[in-house]
Order: sequence, then structure tokens, then C-alpha cells
Amino acid sequence: MGKRWLFFVLVGFLLVACTRPQQATTTFLVFGDPAERQAYQTLVNTFSEKYPAITVQMTHVPSQGDYRTRLATNYAAGTPPDISFMNYRHYAAFAAKGLLEPLTPYLAKSDVIQADDFFPIAMDAFTWRGQLMCLPQNISSLVVYYNQDLFDAAGLPYPPDAWTWAEFLATAVALTKDTNGDGQVDQYGLGVEPSIQRLAPFVWQNQGQVVDDPANPLRLFIDVFPASEALAWFVALQTEHHVVPDRVAEAAQDSESRFIAGTTAMFLNSRRATPSFREITAFTWDVAPLPQGKQTAGVLHSDGYCLSSTAQNKDAAWTFIEFANSPEGQMIVAQTGRTVPSLTAVAASPAFLDPTRPPARSRVWLDTADTLRLVPIISTWEEIESIANEEIERAFYGDTTPLRAAGSARVRTEEYFLLGEKPGSP
Repeated sequence: MGKRWLFFVLVGFLLVACTRPQQATTTFLVFGDPAERQAYQTLVNTFSEKYPAITVQMTHVPSQGDYRTRLATNYAAGTPPDISFMNYRHYAAFAAKGLLEPLTPYLAKSDVIQADDFFPIAMDAFTWRGQLMCLPQNISSLVVYYNQDLFDAAGLPYPPDAWTWAEFLATAVALTKDTNGDGQVDQYGLGVEPSIQRLAPFVWQNQGQVVDDPANPLRLFIDVFPASEALAWFVALQTEHHVVPDRVAEAAQDSESRFIAGTTAMFLNSRRATPSFREITAFTWDVAPLPQGKQTAGVLHSDGYCLSSTAQNKDAAWTFIEFANSPEGQMIVAQTGRTVPSLTAVAASPAFLDPTRPPARSRVWLDTADTLRLVPIISTWEEIESIANEEIERAFYGDTTPLRAAGSARVRTEEYFLLGEKPGSP
């Protein structure tokens, strides 16, 4: 009797063990401000309710710079998170080394999301040698944030849906003022970062190229007309027209802080700035499209969820990535205001186009989506971008001429183009 009882107990235990869902754990590294952190925590909590057999261990790093350093360090040490967030400008360095798991097979089997649900350019940005390497979570363009109160005080109309470089410059000049008569500028018309990411759309608008061949780049092309003309125009915003703070003024208080303080009338940024600007109570602000040159063009900003090739449980990690980029998941994060959802249906929904929260003209991001272009995707772009930014900054603050800066950037980056791998490389 005792043995029979023990036999049935063991059988029952085995049956329970076989039918109980096997617990899986996946790690997730993310960056962002407190509102973003809370949104991602809500995302994880909601996922856990739907998939109790999968535990997501989320680690949050506030600073994007610190995040990128930590991510690179973790990968170098062989201890990367299963799921990470990467910008399309930076993932190639990891893809070229085989550190990312292709997501094309996972997406093909999904009954929750399909490739056609996403903005095509965002999917193109994360495609490496025919494989989708990261699933884009957001899509954004560079826009003009503007202080409506300062426009009203100056008697100026708000930026229209279509305006020229000349109109943009004239507006910035009119909004740059010495308000107390001490000979020093107290209110700037414009704030912009002197970088190749900010310069790029103006190069394209002037019918120029950032690199010689976007598909197989071998050198920077900003020293070649008409790209060089766009660079000269961009630099002159500070050196000639003085509508942007000089180096000393920018170091004392950066342009984003000046915009929040109400002492800069226009500021160029992606959707990233929206959560911080929603905290502004002293004035009303909105967004407008970039001014346009000889043709219409904007520059893509996009981050994606990437899966480490060394993840122990890739299926569990994909299940979280899939949920995070489902309509329900993207709506959770979109409510922070930080992202323009990469799912076209969610981007066109009230989750993003919330009429009760600024900016009122959020549709600008959707209306300009088909004008966006990519900066080059190459494994050494981070090094190229860093050098180019240094040279553009030197010209922007008057240390050298635009043409000399562009020539120096070309020479200093040549080796990185030679060493870099590209999406179409064998």
C-alpha cells in the first residue's frame, strides 16, 4: 500500500511539473528621463500580466551617453542585455560583429505584427545584409519648436507648413534681441546643435550629399558643392547673423535650456524634446516643419529594440519585443510624448495625436515622414560622426572656415570609411 501510494504521488508530481509553464527570464536595458522610465516599467508590468511565465528584468540608465557607454562595455565583456535599445546610426557596429540576432524570421512568424505595419524607412534603417536586425520602436524628424508668446510679442506669424530658408533666417533675425539695451543679446532667435545630424537635411535640401555614395559610402562629401554651400549657410547662422548663441554663451546656458527659460524663440530637435517641454508653464509652444531649400528633405531619427545573439532564451526575448511593438505596447510608450510610434496606425491615433497635450501640430511628424532620408549606415559611423561634429563645431564657432572644416573632416574620416562595413558588404 505504501509503495502504491508513493507511486501515485510521484506520477501526480510529474504531471503537474509537465503541465506547469516553464519560467523564462530576459533582461532589458533602456535609457530615458523619469517619464520614459515609468512608461517602460508600465510596459514591463503589462507584459508580465499577459505572459506570467516570462520575467523581464529591466535596467534603466537615465543618460543616453552613459547608456551607450554601458552597452558597449557590456558587449565587449560578453555580458550584454538580452534586449537593448539602439539608434539606427549605431547598431551597425554591433551587427557587423555578429552580436545581434536577426529578427526577420521572428517577424515572419508573428501573428501580432507584420513588416507592412511599420513606416518603411524605419524598417530600411535597421536592415543589414537583407536581415532586419532591430525592430524600430519610433520614427521622428527634425522639427522647429517655437515659442508662440515670443512670436506674438514680435508681431510675427507662426511658422507655416511651408517656408523657405530666407523666411526662416528673417524670422530668427527678428527674434534675436537685446532686450535691456546693454549691448548683449538677451533673446536668441534660434538654437541648434552644430552637428552633422542637424546639418544633413539642409545639405539634402540644397541638392547636395552628405557622403559620396549613400549605399556604399567611401568619403564625406560636405566639402563638395552644393553640400558645401549648405554648410556655409548653416555656419553663418552663428558666425554672420548671430541668431544662435556663440560658444561662450552656449557653454553658460545651452540652447535647450534657453528655450525652456523662454529666451530662445526657436529650437531644432526631434520628438525627444517633447516630454521636457510639456513641463513648461510660462509660455505656449508648438512645432513646425523645417524650412525647405531647393527640394524637400528631412533626416530620420529612429531607435529600435535589438536582440543579443548570445541571449539564452531568444523566444522569450522576442515575445517581449513583439509585445512592446504591438499597438498596445507602442501606445503605452507614446503617451509619454517621447516617441512618434513606428506603427503607422498608432502614429495616426489619439495615443500620439492627443489634442489635449502639446504640441498642437504633432501631425507635422506624420506629414513630413515621406521626406525623410537616412544618414549612412556603416559600422564605423559613430567615429565618423564624432569627427565630423568636431569640425562642424569649429566652423560654427568661428575657429576655421566652413570649407577648411569640411576638408579636415574628410581627411580625418577617410580611414574609418575604409575600415567600416556596410549593409550590402559581402
